[in-house]
Order: sequence, then C-alpha cells, then structure tokens
Amino acid sequence: MFGPKIELKTDDQIRTMRRAGLVTRAALEAAAAACVPGATTEDVDAAGARVIEEHGATSNFLGYMGYPATLCVSVNDVIVHGIPSDDIVLKEGDMVSIDGGAIVDGWHGDSAITVFVGGREAARKQDLRVSDATEESMWAGIAAFSRAKHIDEIGAAIEGWVLENAPELEGGLIEDFTGHGIGSQMHMEPEVLNYAVKKRGPKIKPGMAVCIEPMLTTGGADSRTLDDEWTVVTADGSRASHWEHTVARHAKGIWVLTAPDGGRERLARYGVEPVPLD
Repeated sequence: MFGPKIELKTDDQIRTMRRAGLVTRAALEAAAAACVPGATTEDVDAAGARVIEEHGATSNFLGYMGYPATLCVSVNDVIVHGIPSDDIVLKEGDMVSIDGGAIVDGWHGDSAITVFVGGREAARKQDLRVSDATEESMWAGIAAFSRAKHIDEIGAAIEGWVLENAPELEGGLIEDFTGHGIGSQMHMEPEVLNYAVKKRGPKIKPGMAVCIEPMLTTGGADSRTLDDEWTVVTADGSRASHWEHTVARHAKGIWVLTAPDGGRERLARYGVEPVPLD
C-alpha cells in the first residue's frame, strides 16, 4: 500500500526520530491549547505550525500530496484529514481530533490526539466514551507491538480491546484508514491495520518504526470524502475520535517516540516497560 520496502532503522536514526516525535508532541499540545470557544481551526493549525518552526523542524503534512496545512483538524463528524479553515469556528463541547507531524534531520514523527473544546467537563458522555476507548485501544495495540511476532497482531489487539471493553462501539471501528510504517518518509510499509485479519502480516524486526492509529465513531464505520478531496466524514453524522503514536521497536524493546515519557505510564497496565535509547 505504501511502497515495497520495510525500513529498519539504526539506534541513532531512532534517536533522531525521537526528536521529531517530541517536536510533533509539542505542536499538538500547542494546537490543543488553541481549541477554545470562538477560535477557528485555522487558529489551531497556526499554533501548531509556530511550534514546529520554533524548533527548527519542518511539517511533513504541509504540501504532502498537495495538502494545504500543517495539521489536520477534524471536528465532530470529521474522521480524518479535516483542512483548517477560518470558516470553521469552534464551540464548547466540540470534539476535535488533531493530527500532525514533523521532520528533524530527514526523519519523521507523526501523532494524533482528540480533545474537547471547553475541556472534558463540556463534552458529551458518548464523546468521552469514544475518545477514551480509541486512545486505550491504541495503547493495547502498542503493547502488542512490544511482544508480537507479526504486524497484524497489532490490529487484533486493537479490535480485541474494543470488543472486550467497549463492545457497543465495535460497529464504529474504522477500517478504511490504517496505521503505517514511518522513518525517512512519513508513510511507508508496513500497513498497520486496526482490526483483526486471518493473515499474519510482515514479521516484526528490530529497527521497525510504525504509527499505530485507531479511529472509532459513536455510530457506524461508513464514511465519505467531501468535495475538497481530503475531508473524510462519517456517513451517518456520528462523531469520531482519532489517536496515534509513533513507536519504534529496537533490539532491547519498544519506545513510544511521540510520548514524553516514552509510553511508560500508559504501558504499565499492560506489563510493558519501554526502553529508551537516550
């Protein structure tokens, strides 16, 4: 899907990806802070862009296949690829998924978060539920990556978590968009599914880095793309959440490159101890 080659990184290359991952995280945090009532999604994009520039990094979204912005800012029924605009004004209770990435010395980071305008106290109960479930299923997939032998075990872990812990949301597990390999390019092999399949997929090897990024909706999984040829919305108008981390697996373990603590806190509940290389 993304190309013929799975790229295996050296430890030094993974360390550079960590730098890109931390810039990405800082940009998303700034963008999240800009999600206030009355702000536009263009304001959100500008906040993230400033951070990337301040760090001397480059956006890997801007100009990618003609994409016109630094971030994807997807509001409510937008699943992914929401183009920032001065015409989209945020209001209290909106659910906003922010996806972005940065390049440092030729190496990429990519991450996504879901936030609520006005904070969690302003969110609808079902929106909190779907965001929390999306995020935790991502961590289940990351934990699986730490011990899996083949890539498609990640998708099985994501869907398995949803079926066991949030079965009412299983029908909203998006299958049309997937995770991917990352490194010297933003999108590379292997494709990382968010659902279980019979095949095993490529064998996991030290030096692999992937983006694990489930998406869930409060309704169904069908989607459509708007006339701008980017914005993907739910077909039934239900709201969607998107979470993503860049994760590397090296000879000694895994390292969540876009998490400030390397994934330590959230992986502890799965019995996984990340192994930083810094």
